[in-house]
Amino acid sequence: MERASHRNKGCAATGIVARTRRDENGEMPEADALRLAQQGDAAAFERIYQLHNRRVYSLCLRMVGNTAEAEDLTQEAFLQLFRKIATFRGESAFSTWLHRLAVNVVLMRLRKKTGSETSLEEVTEPDEETGGPRKDFGGPDLGLSGSIDRVNLQRAIDQLPAGYKSVFVLHDVQGYEHNEIAEIMGCSIGNSKSQLHKARMRLRDLLHERERARAREEREAFKRDSEAEE
Repeated sequence: MERASHRNKGCAATGIVARTRRDENGEMPEADALRLAQQGDAAAFERIYQLHNRRVYSLCLRMVGNTAEAEDLTQEAFLQLFRKIATFRGESAFSTWLHRLAVNVVLMRLRKKTGSETSLEEVTEPDEETGGPRKDFGGPDLGLSGSIDRVNLQRAIDQLPAGYKSVFVLHDVQGYEHNEIAEIMGCSIGNSKSQLHKARMRLRDLLHERERARAREEREAFKRDSEAEE
């Protein structure tokens, strides 16, 4: 009786909490949390935050490269979610819908910084040498694997245009497939592949520039040391 009394008291605010299920760990399942959050239940929204905040933060951090800004963007994304969660219709996975919302929040911030728009609806360009279609975009890029330290890679990612950065982070860092990225970004699969290809080409150029700069610095340092010894 005491337990039943406690449950009735706890659900007085919404009148619906007592009917929710619990998983084996005593937590509210995501489907129930989503349903209740759409009805305005604060505890359910907190559960959704617990389930998704780490990955949203990771996505924001990869896109902006700054922990404080990533935390701010994560909070902004969940504030937007709080305002818009009732509009989720289940036509896609909730995680996909949420990440699209988070990407849009980050893109808006990046565009305010640069003062320019970066469209994902670019036409896939033909190969400059042959005039025909390029090789398949979006496949593994062996030229960007294995030999790059994370600091330089993150610095290079930070210099990418917003659209390129979004697709690169979603595909090569977060592990999304192109059909999922197309849904998150609101573009075609072909455009997602094209943007990833361009992002990788730009990253390669940026990383090569850093390597050349480092090599010049080493040569100059060696030259100075040699002159000092003489």
